[in-house]
Amino acid sequence: MAQTNKVPVAVPPDGGWGWMIVAGCFIVTICTRAVTRCISIFFVEFQMHFAQDYSKTAWIHSLVDCTTMLCAPLGSFIGNRLSCRFAVILGGFMASTGLILSSFATSLENLYLSLGVLTGIGFALCYTPAIAMVGKYFCKRKSLAYGVAMSGSGIGTFILAPVVQHLIELYSWRGALLLLGGFVANLCVCGALMRPITLKEEQLSGVLSVNEENTYNKQQNNLNSKSACKPGQPIRTDCLNRCVFFQSLQEYSFFLMPDFMVLAVSILFLAYGCSVPFVYLVPYALNVGVSHQNSAFLMSILGVIGIVGNITFGWLTDRRCLKKYRYFCFLVAVGMDGLCCLLIPTLQSFPLLVPFSVLYGYFDGAYVALLPVVTSDIVGTQYLSSALGVVFFLHAIPYLISPPIAGWLVDRTGTYTAAFMLSGFSMIFSSVLLVCAALIKKCFRTRSGSYSTNSDPKLQIWTNTGETDYCVTADQEPKPV
Repeated sequence: MAQTNKVPVAVPPDGGWGWMIVAGCFIVTICTRAVTRCISIFFVEFQMHFAQDYSKTAWIHSLVDCTTMLCAPLGSFIGNRLSCRFAVILGGFMASTGLILSSFATSLENLYLSLGVLTGIGFALCYTPAIAMVGKYFCKRKSLAYGVAMSGSGIGTFILAPVVQHLIELYSWRGALLLLGGFVANLCVCGALMRPITLKEEQLSGVLSVNEENTYNKQQNNLNSKSACKPGQPIRTDCLNRCVFFQSLQEYSFFLMPDFMVLAVSILFLAYGCSVPFVYLVPYALNVGVSHQNSAFLMSILGVIGIVGNITFGWLTDRRCLKKYRYFCFLVAVGMDGLCCLLIPTLQSFPLLVPFSVLYGYFDGAYVALLPVVTSDIVGTQYLSSALGVVFFLHAIPYLISPPIAGWLVDRTGTYTAAFMLSGFSMIFSSVLLVCAALIKKCFRTRSGSYSTNSDPKLQIWTNTGETDYCVTADQEPKPV
């Protein structure tokens, strides 16, 4: 019986079950990113209990963040090869187990393994597949969907920060970690919501024409005729290895895109700067005389204002007038976060730290919501899962080294000034790098356009409308490429 080739052409539903995917991703961001941020509340408890300095204690938070991002490609791989549902459920089980084991830790080294490595791997298996699923279910309202989904990080921080502080006071840090382990087990429920959907990258209208479908089928037949793997014959090992190799190459072909490479480099500096305030804001507030409750409340403010940044930037950048400027909105948000960090050393009281929490939280929520959207705009929905895995992977090393470096600076200088200044300049440099890349690209595009205008009219002229790229010639109508 002849094998029929089916071309997946499903258009993202932009609603329906997609909102359940958003709800599931919302809970995932609470249980992963919000819980990770709240680990900084345990910082002083760990330091006092184990009698260690800032640098060694900071490795706990660094390992959680680093492992989560370092293993992000693993989450993408499992989600692509098996299913996002399986990846999230497995990750939820591992993260919950790690937190529960951490409550029985007898040394910092135990916490490095259980809380830093095991919980971090669990978070990685949940985070990337859940975010990628939102991009598959939404197209027109993608920024809004991501804004709502990523706001779980802010809402979770707002709620969990005072709750965790209260749990520490009632049950000590061990009891608080044990209860957090039970709470994080809800990731397994979120995984059950991740219903698979098959999409093909939209060309012009989201439906393949008859000619395009025939071309697709012809290409598939040519590949089958050239391949050593014939239908009805046993699969040879060398053929299977070649198929897996070329499929992997195709999944990561976005590395050849210059825009993605610039984004990747800027992510390294962004990731270094953004983690320091979340780790050291509470210790800094305590150092300048703010009470424990008010210090935890600053983290809550960061969280709740982050929600506003998530949703408002997501909604605004979905408007037609701003949709093509999402890239620039992203770099503005990153730059503003850097400026806020430069001002922290001048803020020496709770009333002055509140405006910092408001501004930093807002722009942090803005760029967190726009990061997957900008990535999707650059690589397309087809490569979104793998690209997000790489983007989050690039966060790993900066997340690993930035808190210990900041802690070393605090130990050596006796103040937090150098740590926050380095954080701020790192994020500003990330934003400036994106601006320079955009300006260079615009200059080349302008020169290319003027050259094409003065040349033979039959030469192709490449234009970009902000939505779809078109190839225009003198002899035929515009068609998408």
